[in-house]
Amino acid sequence: MNASVRLSMSSLRAHKRRFAGTFLAVFLGVAFLAGTLVMGDTLRANFDTMFGDATSGTDAVVRSADAITTPGESQGVRQPVSTSLAKTITRVPGVAAAAPSIQGAGQLVGANGKPIGGKGPPTLAGNWITDPKLNPYRLAEGRTPTASGEVVVNRGAADKGHLKIGDTTTLRTPDPVKVKIVGLATFAGEDGMAQVTFTGMTQSDAEKYLTAKPGEASSISVRAGPGVSQQQLVDRLTPVLPKGVEAITGQQSAQENTDMISSQFLTIFTTFLLVFSGIALLVATFSIHNTFAIVIAQRTRENALLRALGASRRQVTAATVTEASVVAVTASAAGLAGGIGIAAGLKLLFPTIGFPFPDGDLVIHTLSLALPLLVGTVVCLASALMPAIRAGRTAPLAALRETAVDESGASRTRAVTGMGLAALAVAVTLTGVLVSPSLLLAGLGALLALIAFVVLGPVASTTAVRVLGIPLDRLRGITGGLARRNALRNPRRTAATASALMIGVAVVSLFTVFAASLKATMDQTVSRSFAGDVAVSTPSFGAGGSGLSPQLAGAIGRLPEVDTAVGLGRGVAEVNGKGRALTVTDPTALARTFDLGKVQGSLTTLGTDGIAITRTEANRQHLATGSKAQLTFTDGKKKTFTVRAVYGQSELAGDYVITRAAWSPHRTQDSDTLVAVSFKVGVSTAKGKAAVEKIADRYGAPQVQTRHEYAQSSAGGIDMMLTLVYALLALAVLIALLGIANTLTLAIHERTRELGLLRAVGQTRPQLRAMVRWESVLVAAFGTLGGLTLGAFLGWVLVKASDGASDSTFAFSIPPQQLLLVALVGLTAGALAGLRPARRAAHLDLLRAIATE
Repeated sequence: MNASVRLSMSSLRAHKRRFAGTFLAVFLGVAFLAGTLVMGDTLRANFDTMFGDATSGTDAVVRSADAITTPGESQGVRQPVSTSLAKTITRVPGVAAAAPSIQGAGQLVGANGKPIGGKGPPTLAGNWITDPKLNPYRLAEGRTPTASGEVVVNRGAADKGHLKIGDTTTLRTPDPVKVKIVGLATFAGEDGMAQVTFTGMTQSDAEKYLTAKPGEASSISVRAGPGVSQQQLVDRLTPVLPKGVEAITGQQSAQENTDMISSQFLTIFTTFLLVFSGIALLVATFSIHNTFAIVIAQRTRENALLRALGASRRQVTAATVTEASVVAVTASAAGLAGGIGIAAGLKLLFPTIGFPFPDGDLVIHTLSLALPLLVGTVVCLASALMPAIRAGRTAPLAALRETAVDESGASRTRAVTGMGLAALAVAVTLTGVLVSPSLLLAGLGALLALIAFVVLGPVASTTAVRVLGIPLDRLRGITGGLARRNALRNPRRTAATASALMIGVAVVSLFTVFAASLKATMDQTVSRSFAGDVAVSTPSFGAGGSGLSPQLAGAIGRLPEVDTAVGLGRGVAEVNGKGRALTVTDPTALARTFDLGKVQGSLTTLGTDGIAITRTEANRQHLATGSKAQLTFTDGKKKTFTVRAVYGQSELAGDYVITRAAWSPHRTQDSDTLVAVSFKVGVSTAKGKAAVEKIADRYGAPQVQTRHEYAQSSAGGIDMMLTLVYALLALAVLIALLGIANTLTLAIHERTRELGLLRAVGQTRPQLRAMVRWESVLVAAFGTLGGLTLGAFLGWVLVKASDGASDSTFAFSIPPQQLLLVALVGLTAGALAGLRPARRAAHLDLLRAIATE
């Protein structure tokens, strides 16, 4: 084994350039993976520290014991507690102070008239707690609010909205409230809690604008006296609390906040990055395997001589594995250092692009270093394993051959196996998306399709390169013909080189097709469900924004140009014990403005004890018109409702509809998410929209859009997501291009004598450079075409699988312009990958090249 190690070290020193591409592929993949893990660890630790510091003075939190959680939400809605409970708590031995905490939605309007924040992270408003130890916010400038209309805002929100102390602006609660900024605050020393905005007002204002009635609070914050631990404080509070109210420690409350951030953002964020790390490493696998396969093929005579001199198969294989191990460990170790650098760079970058994460040192856990090192090493070794085994099988007589003949591309066994896998992939996929909808079957079919593409690559490359290279014969003459023949001479190598790019392009195409389908689905949904002329909405999604004033729909409905204006509010309740979101609206106006499909029963007779549900939910809950359903609201009250209507479609209207009269006794902070407006006959869209905008300006200036504009803006987040996806996938494409460049460089070394002879018979350096570049373009074209085909197929699978797994109907759409752009990028990238190998080939010494063995 020592001889194998010495041989490996000698080979690596002699052929360092051969493994440069492999080193870079492993380095980039490991660096991205390590950077993602370190970034996740750092953000979790920093948020944990931030919440711990902000709530360090709060030893216990008193709140409602029960929460109603709807599907897709990590934290539920709790019943308010009485503010008078704070006085009872202060009389408990060991309590130093207690203060009501009132929280709700409140969105500030900036100096330019546009709302601040709300693009996901919530915009909060609440009472300014006068006890500085119980208040998670610290006054940094100005003073605390003492009179009605005075507020303190977090400094980050003020800077973003170009607001300062003394300015008067609007606070959407969602009813517009004129407020004067008298102070700026920080959260645990930060200008804010990431992108969350906060507006602190007097307790009387908070009760007036953020609660259904005075005397209600979200929770009670409690501070312990000297010598009383948090758990002791909770134990003393529990006996005096009314039924349905609980006390938790301040540490538990801080941990819940950290867990909320983790579940709603950090986990999704890091998982998103980890997926792309996996894609990058998958692409790297093809590049690494190809490099070792070429190197082993080039060293056939060398390995044969070793076998002839007495080296065993095991020793030759071990020598190759040792080379791969050295490259794997070295590149992975360098990748760890690069990953830490990436994490540090991201931490500095995010605040500059509007994501101010909390400050703090990088946190590096052992697992975040061990896992990327292990993955990088395993990926590299696994990729080199088959070439190493092939090296060990080299026969001693191969030393007598001038060249080795590779007919792997024309293998009948490969063709039959590939076609069989392709047929199985289609069968499994069609079963999973059409016959028996199943995400598992659809995913298995997609994986089989990927494997089939890789197996069929060498078989398909011959035909594909011949067809793709036809224009080269006419456009570039002999140079183009030579480039095409070079790409055809080793089908397995061409396919393996193109496979890395194929995977990258396939994933880009997959997301492009899926994004286009989501946009088409949104447009289809709005066109099918929304029969109105304009929509009034706030530019927010998720938990962000404050919504629209419930009074807005009525004000718009009184315009002479308007026929119907209906507001859609949101409520939460348990329906027969299961948390569900409710649409709070005027059912009669809803039916006039939205297409609800076939309606059984009557929407006009819901009253205060009737409910309308979709047919899907009716089947799921085993309900029908006339059935009874018990609703439990967030105020703890229960009421039996009668199902008076079952309707067909639910995309915009929701699955459960109740009247405002039925919701009013149980509401907390009431708001609408959308106001749909239909104009009278003869009123143009432009005239009606202008009239609606004048009314909307009085309610915080929400967006007024036509049906098409509303559909476009609703899908606006998709473009933002797609931009991020493209940026992340650039790494995978870069690794694929490194693979193409490395393959061409190795091929040039292999064809040194051939290139010298071409130069000797009259080929010029520009012609030689062009030949190598066009060979690179042909390989890239093959990979790009395969990637586009595979990506479009996988996009269709994902759309159909999503359609079968949800109640909504997804529309499949292929965007030709975007896919054409992806194809052009792939071809351009191929040309760029060939620049360095072409330049190197053109600078070969003519006489030395001819004399090369």
